[in-house]
Amino acid sequence: MPNAALLPVKPMPQRASMSILAAMDDENLWRRWFRNPATYTAWRAWLAAMFALPMSPEQLEIYRTCTGRAEPPSMPVSEGWLACGRRAGKSFHLAALACYLACFRPWSENLSPGERASILILATDRTQAKTIFRYCEALLFEVKLLAPLIERQTAEEIELSNRVTIEITSASYRSVRGRTIVAALIDEIAFLRSDETAANPDEAILAALRPAMATVPGAMLLCASSPYARRGAMWNAYRRWYGVPNDHVLFWRAPTRTMNPTVPQRIIDEAMERDAQSASAEYLAEFRSDVAEFVSREVIDACTAIGRHEYSREMGKTYQAFLDPAGGSGSDSMTLAIGHSEEVGGKVISVIDAVREWVPSFSPSDVTAEAVALLKHYNVRRIQGDRWGGDWVREPLKKAGIEYELSSKSKSDIYRDVLPLLNSHQVELPDIPKLANQFCNLERKTGRGRDSIDHPPGQHDDLANAVAGCLLMTTRGGSSYDRFIALAS
Repeated sequence: MPNAALLPVKPMPQRASMSILAAMDDENLWRRWFRNPATYTAWRAWLAAMFALPMSPEQLEIYRTCTGRAEPPSMPVSEGWLACGRRAGKSFHLAALACYLACFRPWSENLSPGERASILILATDRTQAKTIFRYCEALLFEVKLLAPLIERQTAEEIELSNRVTIEITSASYRSVRGRTIVAALIDEIAFLRSDETAANPDEAILAALRPAMATVPGAMLLCASSPYARRGAMWNAYRRWYGVPNDHVLFWRAPTRTMNPTVPQRIIDEAMERDAQSASAEYLAEFRSDVAEFVSREVIDACTAIGRHEYSREMGKTYQAFLDPAGGSGSDSMTLAIGHSEEVGGKVISVIDAVREWVPSFSPSDVTAEAVALLKHYNVRRIQGDRWGGDWVREPLKKAGIEYELSSKSKSDIYRDVLPLLNSHQVELPDIPKLANQFCNLERKTGRGRDSIDHPPGQHDDLANAVAGCLLMTTRGGSSYDRFIALAS
């Protein structure tokens, strides 16, 4: 951090009179990053709308196109949504807005003695969040008028002398509680990863943020992303607020080149030729119509034995098992599911008795030994597994007297075949939130051939994969997955 005492400092502008657009135009502040007006016309219109600033006729036309509204807000909004194409400049402008709120708003009058105001940066992961954080560093450190405000900096925090802290925090509803939050920036909210306790992490985070900001006058919640599936918090906000007049919430949707005309049209055209559905979301800010929910939360809840995590082995029952192998050094877990079939009320159901997950990094030999011990406990001598990663595990299992068969079906086919069992409540799942969330987060994508079913980008389905495979193996009392397929056909 530069030595503030050595910097030639001019007086700070009057905070009450300095708008964010004025700060962008000030040579002593951020003018160097916004010298080309044509490049930032749309962004200036967005900022003018966010803070209820006067607009030029050109900006008002951009506003109407991007919001579906006729008239801009009459007061600064408390919640802003940005659905923009990739390379539109979302992260940089979120950072500029964060720095403006940190430096030019008198938050201290709303703070108790010793309390600090937090401006939170959340994203799909901390690496993504650091993109905004680094922009904030530049907008503060490289401006002589603002650098003296910096008291302390770490890899994920910037503390200012006006009792404001800009900080990266985990994208979790737990991490945002207990703070005085004056602004929260959620980048790529449409791609937030699921955690073990929330099927919809975006909604859970928003539910925690809004009360924490409700009592702070002028606080802002900013959610930005390239659009993705027609579900989740961003899709819900679009349906509720796009084209709907409101002085508190603003939904702004714009293609990449509307916000950043320096992106070559050629890149977008080539992407459209390769995959029109994907490129429409990536660059044209269109929500994808080819991505749908695989199974509903209501169905999974109806199949879950509340409070039951595992069944002990019972004599006379035949158990089946499915393994989803992993090497231990990547990001995927190794998972194992063991189950059986039984008749309940005149209906045969498939019951998952035990589930194991080994989260990386781990020793493949050690977790294989643990898997063998569990399989022998349930007297399982033959299992099936994911055909994409199972070759390496075959030999150690064979040495332990357990035969490993590669599944004849792809993961997508397994999910497709297990869906009727879930919908008809012919299965009993253990009460494991992470398992339920992985099932609920699965997506069905419509392609040129058959539909594919898989986890969303950046997420995992290792537990769901093992359990789905095991459910099919136990259906109708079959001794193997192939026997089930034969009976079903």
